[in-house]
Amino acid sequence: MRTTYYDGDDILIVRVSDKPIHREVSQDWCTHISYAKDGTVVEIVVLDAKINGAYPVAIERARRT
Repeated sequence: MRTTYYDGDDILIVRVSDKPIHREVSQDWCTHISYAKDGTVVEIVVLDAKINGAYPVAIERARRT
């Protein structure tokens, strides 16, 4: 998985797979999901990521016990 944020445009792209994109579906104006031919998610794009609360991404790490 690879995450890229474009600060100037406020766009967050989460690439989940290296498969080629077969189709894209808009969930709403600011969220778009791309799928591979087999139906698995390839990429998620969030426009206005800061405004919509998607960036900065909160990272939680578990402590070893």
